[in-house]
Amino acid sequence: MEQDTKTELEKKLEELRGRGEWYVVHTYSGYENKIKVDLTKRIESMNMQDKIFNIIIPEEQEVEYKGGKRKVTNKRVFPGYVIVNMLMDEDSWYVVRHTPGVTGFVGSGAKPIPLQEEEINKILQRMGLLESKPRFIDVSIGETIRVKSGPFANFEGVVRELLPERGKLRVNISMFGRETPVELDYEQIEKI
Repeated sequence: MEQDTKTELEKKLEELRGRGEWYVVHTYSGYENKIKVDLTKRIESMNMQDKIFNIIIPEEQEVEYKGGKRKVTNKRVFPGYVIVNMLMDEDSWYVVRHTPGVTGFVGSGAKPIPLQEEEINKILQRMGLLESKPRFIDVSIGETIRVKSGPFANFEGVVRELLPERGKLRVNISMFGRETPVELDYEQIEKI
């Protein structure tokens, strides 16, 4: 495939991928950040930069509504796991495996199994490191929805306008006997 014809997704994936494969490393839960820091130091001190390329802690942004205000927090997708991009051999295996807090690689028996390309793509997209299509609920104007979160949680409403470029929609909610127009994020609603 020529460089000009590659999509942005493919270019970003190549940049993230490095030269090896992605392996899932099991750690003590809650120690993922410490293990990432410690492993990075071990890679430098043991000159393993040519075999271990990237360490990620799978996280995604979670939108919460508290007191009517939108709050975005990072949430671990796989607590107790770190994903490492590396060329697997005895030396690189030893460096990762013997990092304090690492309990082992995910795989069958003693042999670690690398993630398949589709699996790592899904994880990177979920983290927002690779572009993916925004998560929209397939609703149309005039359809009835239920609000899942925010100040209007558990109310039902009728979709009046779709704003896909902003990830929002306008809904008329019946409150106190009157129709009240509100603007909601797609994450806040569910189809009935």
